[in-house]
Amino acid sequence: MDIFKKCKIDLLDEIRDKKIYPYFHELRSRQAPIVNMEGGKKIMLGSNNYLGLTENDEVIEAGIEALKKYGTGCSGSRFLNGTLDIHKDLEKDLAEFLGKEDSITFASGFQSNLGIISALVGRNDYIIMDRENHASIYDACRLSYGTIKRYKHNNMEDLEAQLKAIPDDAGKIIITDGVFSMSGDICNLPEICRLAEKYEARVMVDDAHGFGVLGNGGRGTADYFGLTDKVDIIMNTFSKSLASSGGAMVASHKVVEYVRHVSRPFIFCASITPTACATTHAALNYLKAHPELVTRLNELGNYFRKGLKKSGMKIIEAETPIVPIYTYTTLDTLGYCKMMFDNGVYVNPVIAPAAPEGECMIRTSLMASHKEEYLDEAVEIIAKTLKSEKYW
Repeated sequence: MDIFKKCKIDLLDEIRDKKIYPYFHELRSRQAPIVNMEGGKKIMLGSNNYLGLTENDEVIEAGIEALKKYGTGCSGSRFLNGTLDIHKDLEKDLAEFLGKEDSITFASGFQSNLGIISALVGRNDYIIMDRENHASIYDACRLSYGTIKRYKHNNMEDLEAQLKAIPDDAGKIIITDGVFSMSGDICNLPEICRLAEKYEARVMVDDAHGFGVLGNGGRGTADYFGLTDKVDIIMNTFSKSLASSGGAMVASHKVVEYVRHVSRPFIFCASITPTACATTHAALNYLKAHPELVTRLNELGNYFRKGLKKSGMKIIEAETPIVPIYTYTTLDTLGYCKMMFDNGVYVNPVIAPAAPEGECMIRTSLMASHKEEYLDEAVEIIAKTLKSEKYW
């Protein structure tokens, strides 16, 4: 059989025929509250630029200066010729900010999970993970040689049942998103840490959507719960609150040093570019100096959530700037996203496999740089769109 026979997706043909294809819109401006997409102004409610730092002058200038000093790339892995002094400076400051001994940077957040989990989990080890964890965690678990067990989303009874079934002498690590990227809800970290201690398991938190959003000054989910010392590994990405690209693991020096010398996605990949490193560090420094950004971001999340509920929208209740709106079916989700885009609001569809059929959503996310008047206009457009007659 021809291996390319599978290269046909019926849903794509259907939604293109119905003119509700919502993907790959061309952005012609910076990631900002108001963007230019395909020749029109749109209110951006589909970005993970939580602190609005992609257009910050200090962050941009840091990238320019790094480009001038170090050039465009490192041309090698960190293991060999690709380590710059600014890589080490960033790792030191990131570990200090998050209250851990050491950190290691990767080319992306996705690759961070691949590099961490594949290095630490061996053949006789077990991964116990939330069913709604990010796709990068799923792929990282497949890359490891460990046994994977999944527990129902935020269901601590199911987590304990999974832990009970694992041999006492096996290595165990519980892996969870801090803030779940689609729903915006927060993991039950206090109970996870309690169960980890009871069953002698380690804890890893993917804080891609928690860093810069939760905790004292944006230090993330572990800090939010006062459990930094109970969480063994914190993974972060630089492409969201830190307005750049790349990712990192923060942990004890012993664990970080092991990953540095064993992780294939770290050893065999070029290091993050000078501009990515410098802009990440500048964004981190700006966050340290302006913790009020985190307060502002969450105030806007609450403001927007209240506006949607007042307009009769069915949303997922959460405490983060991720605000999903139920649209239930795949076709309705894609159709409404396209209509909202045409009416001046950019949002993201959440369909299978990210959400089961019948529970599909439109995901909106806010930035600290949004203004209330933008959100008021967006609520009006969203509410009007969801009450409009369908054409698909």
